[in-house]
Amino acid sequence: METETTMERWRYAGTMSLVSAVLIAAMGSSAHAQSAGDNVVSVGWAHIAPQTGSDPVKVTSIGGVPMNSEVPGSSVGARSLETVGILAEHYFTDHIGVALLGGFPMRTQLEGRGTFGGYGVLGDARTWSPELLLRYHFGQPESRFRPFAGVGVSYTWFTNARVTNDAFITQKFGPGGSATAEASSSWSPVVQVGLDYRISKHWSVGALVGYMPSDTSVTLKGRTAQGVEVVSQTKVRLRPIITFLSVSYTF
Repeated sequence: METETTMERWRYAGTMSLVSAVLIAAMGSSAHAQSAGDNVVSVGWAHIAPQTGSDPVKVTSIGGVPMNSEVPGSSVGARSLETVGILAEHYFTDHIGVALLGGFPMRTQLEGRGTFGGYGVLGDARTWSPELLLRYHFGQPESRFRPFAGVGVSYTWFTNARVTNDAFITQKFGPGGSATAEASSSWSPVVQVGLDYRISKHWSVGALVGYMPSDTSVTLKGRTAQGVEVVSQTKVRLRPIITFLSVSYTF
């Protein structure tokens, strides 16, 4: 776990160093504000608020024997989180740009709901979800305020999924039991609207709100102290509303 944390810190430091290098290089350019041929780098705060729920949890096998047993009233959902967001956009015309939006991958927490509600957080997974968007910017390049709208696609995947709730593991798989989890990846459409405010030739601030109707299938594999494996599955609706407040540099 310590090695994983160290590697994550180095990856984060490398990403921020790259962004810093781009910004330093940009300071020597003489481009105009958000017009054809320009590049924009934005860094800021992103809030991800899943509009979430799940199908009932189903036990699909016990000791290798196929099952289809639904756990009555069971459900799980994802909690909101905040992270550092980074956006890069190239303007092909004065109005049309292609943007890539990502962020430092935080851990998405899954909590119990319904009959699982008393357990709180069941586990988490590191979430990766870059977005590629085609955006249309209204107004003219010299305008102070420039609203925009965008559509695109996102690919979401999860790493280092884990079950962290010992009480849940003991209750479901007995003393000495264990559990692991995994979540499926998926493609999703993305829509967003926002507004940029130009402070100077190069600097601006902005805000956007986006929506991504994504789902994932979560598989839970529990094992009793006697070695009997119990496999359960559910489909989790993430569907986050994403808010991004940023400072941008145009070059």
